[in-house]
Amino acid sequence: MMTGTIEEMKAKKVSGVCTVCAKEGKQITNENGGLCPTCMSIVELMKDKPEALQQLSRVAGISPFSCPQSVHVEKELPDVLDGVRYRTTDRERNTWYVSISELDGNPVEIFASTAFDRDQHLQSRISNLTTITRLISLTLRHIFMGERLTLDKVLTQLKRSSRQPNDLPDMLGKVLANYTPKTSVPNDSVPNDSVSEDHKVVDNDSIIP
Repeated sequence: MMTGTIEEMKAKKVSGVCTVCAKEGKQITNENGGLCPTCMSIVELMKDKPEALQQLSRVAGISPFSCPQSVHVEKELPDVLDGVRYRTTDRERNTWYVSISELDGNPVEIFASTAFDRDQHLQSRISNLTTITRLISLTLRHIFMGERLTLDKVLTQLKRSSRQPNDLPDMLGKVLANYTPKTSVPNDSVPNDSVSEDHKVVDNDSIIP
């Protein structure tokens, strides 16, 4: 990496080869090498307006790169969070308790429970609810904590939401697993042999491509 201030480098102009682009001619040098006027202008742009390089990459149609100022570091979810619990009712007048975990005043997790969540006849509905809350929590962490959203994370949440074979989260996980490289699928994940790469008929009214 070039060291020294831009002003110091400008004061030392000699003939040579640019350390970056190998262009011959007058170079602006320091102890680590020299830069041609073109590369020097890029250095000045990085110093004065680093976001312009990413804009330039998009206009030129090449893959953008991250400057040191734009490096993003994900936060980790603390072991202890503040929480708020809400009591509400659905359209069938069933009472539900919705708990929100907060970080710096922002929602990062959501949970919902009811007095009937142990009812074996309602396990399918409960698994659907768990799927919704887990995926919402994943999205909230993306919004407020900058957590990256990946297919593997979605599959993990679907697997954890499933309460019995072939319920909705299990079915969705099997289908989406077809889009994940086999090497990245967890060893204990549910096999997706029952879902083909062609159209799979789920019921009489729906077809999953």
